[in-house]
Amino acid sequence: MEEKKRAYISVFDKRGVVEFCRYLVEYGYELIATEGTAQVLKEGGLPVLSAHDLTGYPEPLGGKVRAVHPAIYTGIIAGCLTPEQRAALDEEDVYPIQLVVVNLYPFERDMEAGLSFEEASSHIDAGGVALLDAAAKHFMQAVAVCDPDDYDRVLCDLAAGFIPEDERKYLMYKAFSYTASYDALVAQYLSHELDIPFPKTLTVTFEKAQDMRYGENPHQRAAVYRERLLKEGSLARARQLSGPALTYNCMEDLNTALELVKEFDGPAAVVCKHCAVSAVSTGGSIYEAFSGLGGGFRNTIIAVNGIVDARVAHLFAGRGIESVLAVGFTPEAMAELACETELILMESPDIRSKVQFSTLDMTKIYGGLLVQTYDTSLFGTTSVVTARKPTEEELAALAFNYKVAKHARSSAVVIGTATKTVGIGTGQTSRALALSFALALAGDAVRGAVLASDAAFSSADLIELSHRAGITAIVASEAPDADALALLDTYGMAMLVGDRRHFKN
Repeated sequence: MEEKKRAYISVFDKRGVVEFCRYLVEYGYELIATEGTAQVLKEGGLPVLSAHDLTGYPEPLGGKVRAVHPAIYTGIIAGCLTPEQRAALDEEDVYPIQLVVVNLYPFERDMEAGLSFEEASSHIDAGGVALLDAAAKHFMQAVAVCDPDDYDRVLCDLAAGFIPEDERKYLMYKAFSYTASYDALVAQYLSHELDIPFPKTLTVTFEKAQDMRYGENPHQRAAVYRERLLKEGSLARARQLSGPALTYNCMEDLNTALELVKEFDGPAAVVCKHCAVSAVSTGGSIYEAFSGLGGGFRNTIIAVNGIVDARVAHLFAGRGIESVLAVGFTPEAMAELACETELILMESPDIRSKVQFSTLDMTKIYGGLLVQTYDTSLFGTTSVVTARKPTEEELAALAFNYKVAKHARSSAVVIGTATKTVGIGTGQTSRALALSFALALAGDAVRGAVLASDAAFSSADLIELSHRAGITAIVASEAPDADALALLDTYGMAMLVGDRRHFKN
């Protein structure tokens, strides 16, 4: 008996499926489809056998049985059976299925919609996963197709008369990668529902956003991946409007600037270079915030949490800036920057979105992964440890500069006013060295400013240097020793202490 060629089709994403199946019919395939897919194919004028007609099980059962029914599941693995086993199947009218075209119910849509656990879990697509895995496992007998973007390459092979082994292996990889990602999303959802922040086995999934020009160095390759569940405020979802392809270092700098600019609800601008915060300024508008940054922008990264208009664009045009990340750019701003061919412009409309429940802070180490929750607090519980309390203006300045210290590389010392930084010492091996750098950068602007330290600022020597420079108030994560405290009171300086340290590598 001549063996039938069969394709089983069950797709939620129906892009291109009618055109794809039209060619399958031309190549001699009999189409078997689930009810929803079959209806679409019939409307496209294609002959199709419904899964109900093949299995005898009605669709009102919700499709719970069809995936594991012998006419379907056994048909997929039939190519690996012995002649005797195949003969037994022939008597039951079970024929091999050579092509399995399946994509799954988008479970993440339920997660994002906030459906109840019972309703969301009822939508987990277990049958489709089973069919794809079965076809992928038996890749030389059955071909798994899970991505509509692969339809054309499959048709090209069929037009040539066969699907080569390498192509089968590629589609095998695509199917297992797809079902693994799907299962990881389900596991991620369950860990959140059950309040298991650090499960015994961490299963996370990312999708590729784009390739990069190169990694940390030109001889390294790199790409950007984005979290499936994180939809807002992510650099991985920002859109590049102009400039050359991104590099690994540029993305790291942009992310440093992005995480800091998220700390501010009002208009703010952040400058970074080599993942170090260089300057921060706020104002009544993005123009005022950007104007407060001063100069020295060459080869830097800038993030602003608002729209860049022509006035703002004029401020940074021709100044050697590497990249600007903003909520958006007006047409007039784009015209102003039209000649800046090397300037990378990144658009992120939801740049102010805060950290979402579904994401963790991860750092890859060789052979492992460091995982922690994001640092979303600022002061925690605060107390004034000096005789003099900070003024309202000083409190505003302490809060502003402590936000910057939180994102600066440790050991960090940030000097500034209530609206802008004037000196940042970051990434040093000692607090004293960080202070000396911050004071040198601040110059005369240090007088009357406040100081923020990302951790303790407790020695009398540090207090003495700060007072001589003109610092009036300090915020740190713990109270100083008795000698330093006495010195603070002697000089009439104010110190605010919180219980949140913000050390950052």
